[in-house]
Amino acid sequence: MSAYPHSYALPFNQYRTHHADLVGLHRLRRRFLSLISHQVHRPHVLLCLGSNRSTGDSLGPLTGTKIDTRAPSNIKIFGTLDNPVHARNLENTLCLIKDLYPNPFIIALDATLGTRQSVGFITLSFGPLRPGSALKKRLPPVGDIHLTGVVNVNRLIQSLVLQSTPLNLVWHISDFFFELFASIPYYQLFKPT
Repeated sequence: MSAYPHSYALPFNQYRTHHADLVGLHRLRRRFLSLISHQVHRPHVLLCLGSNRSTGDSLGPLTGTKIDTRAPSNIKIFGTLDNPVHARNLENTLCLIKDLYPNPFIIALDATLGTRQSVGFITLSFGPLRPGSALKKRLPPVGDIHLTGVVNVNRLIQSLVLQSTPLNLVWHISDFFFELFASIPYYQLFKPT
């Protein structure tokens, strides 16, 4: 039994768990690895969205940087602290991805804001991510699946909330995402036939 009662499968093919819930994280990892194992015929692209100028919005680039150090050769990384993918360059990045990789399987990763009770939760969702929605930006939906981490409470002035987000929470969520992607080579080597 999970120590966090809010780790559960959500409707519409989502799974959500708290970043400190080890049982929930194990279940999320199994669902994620199972899902990408069915997409081996497509190039995998990890699109880490966010900015390197705001603590709360740095989840994507921070995670992209960590994963880039041990990325499996079958996953291409876009969005790091040195080269973040954000609102201004998202459309160009999507065009570049489509030019470089035919029919890519895109995994979008981003920070999000939520309720006080949902801070620290990680969600795996099927379908595209709608980036920038917390800041009321109209950006193209991205990803075949997406991973999000709730880094702070959604309040009236979201840009200030993102700037005042504690780095330790962003770091812990990023650590889980790093471990999730670091486990891919092992899974691909020993997956059932």
